[in-house]
Amino acid sequence: MQLGQLKIIVTGAARGMGAHFARRLHEAGAQVAAGDVDEKALEELPAGIHRRKLDVASESEVIDFVAWASGQMGGVNSLVNNAGILRDGLLVKKDRKTGEVKKLSLADWNTVIGVNLTGATLMVREVVAAMVQAETRPGVIVNISSISRHGNRGQSNYVAAKAALAANTVTWAREFSPFGIRVAAIAPGMIETPMTQGMNQAARDALVANIPAGRIGLPEDIWQAVRFCLECDYVTARTYDVDGGLSM
Repeated sequence: MQLGQLKIIVTGAARGMGAHFARRLHEAGAQVAAGDVDEKALEELPAGIHRRKLDVASESEVIDFVAWASGQMGGVNSLVNNAGILRDGLLVKKDRKTGEVKKLSLADWNTVIGVNLTGATLMVREVVAAMVQAETRPGVIVNISSISRHGNRGQSNYVAAKAALAANTVTWAREFSPFGIRVAAIAPGMIETPMTQGMNQAARDALVANIPAGRIGLPEDIWQAVRFCLECDYVTARTYDVDGGLSM
């Protein structure tokens, strides 16, 4: 699809990669509906981008948002499924000084799964339902997975969500192909965003030192991959690692 033909929803669009995607799409002539829990940060997006609060973990908010976005844009034919959060921690660890055994809390597990997997799934369900109802063809969905989907220490919740999202990219591509809807995914590596800027500095430095490309990634690097998935009509049912060669 040509970018100027898109009537596209971008989730997690207030900051980082999501905000970059929304701006780039708008510059390319797409109609963009941006959603995020951070309403104040959404206001910083350029005029002409439709903006509204969205908590993807809330089924009612997802349903309302997709209906609103469709009304604002005269339909919807695409989605960048970007919203995500971190609540990192070892599943079980032992304090070296006290010997106390600590466990990842159920709340931290459920919060990450709720946003990164359940929320992403709800977005796909509602956007595809809207497209099928309106008999919209063609359509395209780009899920944002992560290199962590291959497994990463201290991220059981995040890994589970991002691996499932990559697997369901295949599932959904097969399910939605009769409707003319493609589904692909991008799995970023270490990218310069507010999320990664909040990492422990020592852990961040160690990761960057192991990137063969020699630098941390930028949102523009991921945008180029997202654009490829949106524009190339022969891309579906695949997850593309965009990570500078980093292995975790």
